[in-house]
Amino acid sequence: MTSSAKPLTVEDHRRDSAGMTYVYPVVSRRAGGVSIGINLNPNNACNWRCIYCQVPDLVRGGPPPLDLRQLEDELRRLLEDIRSGAFMAERVPDALRVLADVAFSGNGEPTSAAEFPRAVAIVAKVLEEYGLAGQVKMRLITNGSLLERAAVREGIALIGQAGGEVWFKLDGGSQAAMQRINGTRQTPVAALRRLGLCAGLCETWVQSCFFALDGNSPGERDVADYLQMLETAKANIAGVHLYGLARPSCQAEASRLGRLPSECLESLAMRIRAYGLTVRVSP
Repeated sequence: MTSSAKPLTVEDHRRDSAGMTYVYPVVSRRAGGVSIGINLNPNNACNWRCIYCQVPDLVRGGPPPLDLRQLEDELRRLLEDIRSGAFMAERVPDALRVLADVAFSGNGEPTSAAEFPRAVAIVAKVLEEYGLAGQVKMRLITNGSLLERAAVREGIALIGQAGGEVWFKLDGGSQAAMQRINGTRQTPVAALRRLGLCAGLCETWVQSCFFALDGNSPGERDVADYLQMLETAKANIAGVHLYGLARPSCQAEASRLGRLPSECLESLAMRIRAYGLTVRVSP
């Protein structure tokens, strides 16, 4: 990093901000500080196509073969920069100068990488070597669609063993809503089955993005379907991350999307809390 590098903000989650292939730093409003992102999809490929996705030139598919030695080297280099104090002083606002997590996120579905469990093991090893295990949480941000794969469950179990957590995407409670928002034919039954599998391996939070579409807030039918899903899953999950749009979409639907007033998200959060669930809101 150099002093000429651009300061990080919650609105800027560019994956190339550190000049690396697999590792990138962001300031995360939901994590509450600096998040080290692990991007296992450097080719901008994903098996879903969410209409609010901020990845430019998104394509359907999976990642290329990964260079895990390079990934480990990049993670060590960024941790050294953070540990020296230079990175925080030059790139991060005062109030957010804390290393919050290492998160498997990036430009596509991270569990689609064949090397996913080995990548998790590398991150766990490096955090242990730097004395950060148990202090800096390991997170997986996932659409959960590949939980039937043994390798995916292996990787998630390793995150659970390291005291980490999963943020599991659930933006709608009907097949029609999932198709409209996420570009997937997944059914609610399949989503709940996968959510249950995930929660059995690692602490799991549902993460849900709510926004206006064509100037309209989500309709009551869509909200009711979503709440029904949460009611069914509530015994398994740690809580819900409810968030709005912080950055513009890079998809064709971008002009149709809008931010909801914080009061709308808080109103929905109150309905979710009525089920006894913890809800964290990020407008």
